[in-house]
Amino acid sequence: MEKVKILVVDDESRMRKLVRDFLVRQNYEVLEAADGEEALDLFYREKDIALIILDVMMPKLNGWDVCREVRETSKVPIIMLTAKGDESDELNGFELGVDEYISKPFSPKILVARVGAILRRSGKTEETEENMELGGIVVNKTAHLVTVDGERIDLSFKEFELLSYFMENAGIALSREKILNHVWNYDYFGDARTIDTHVKKLRSKMGKKGEYIKTIWGMGYKFEVENA
Repeated sequence: MEKVKILVVDDESRMRKLVRDFLVRQNYEVLEAADGEEALDLFYREKDIALIILDVMMPKLNGWDVCREVRETSKVPIIMLTAKGDESDELNGFELGVDEYISKPFSPKILVARVGAILRRSGKTEETEENMELGGIVVNKTAHLVTVDGERIDLSFKEFELLSYFMENAGIALSREKILNHVWNYDYFGDARTIDTHVKKLRSKMGKKGEYIKTIWGMGYKFEVENA
């Protein structure tokens, strides 16, 4: 089976090497570009790129321009690397069709986990039945079980789906609309306040670990574990 091909675009060579090394360990094939123009050249030349990791601030063409052009012809998943805490970048990207955001500085392990989740969602890799673990929380999707610091907690179906989605998107700001689309499905037309109600209950059941679910005022939520 051919390796899944990922394009990493960043003008900092050290950043590209860091990302490449972690991806290669997971058996991905990695292509690199140092600016927006080089990224587009590679994208058009290599027809089987499965995912793009794209920095915002770059010479020649910035990440937004690259994303805009790619989206004219392709729905390839794009992870955008943004300045830490710059929510305007994330809001801008929703309109351009960016799939996920990761703020710098970031944990390479989180990035690799996001890559794997997006590729599974897009059908590029096979699903695994491994546990998902972060910050002392373990989610077993196969058995539909959750433990916090070794103790099982009982969650409703939607609470379980919500926690799973948060952990799969750790470190990423998620709008209420996006949460509704993924957890309640695209055909859900209910009030977005239902998310706030479920988050409140979920935080309560998680105890102190509920603090990992951060509120992004005016937008939605972010699951964030310090030193993950």
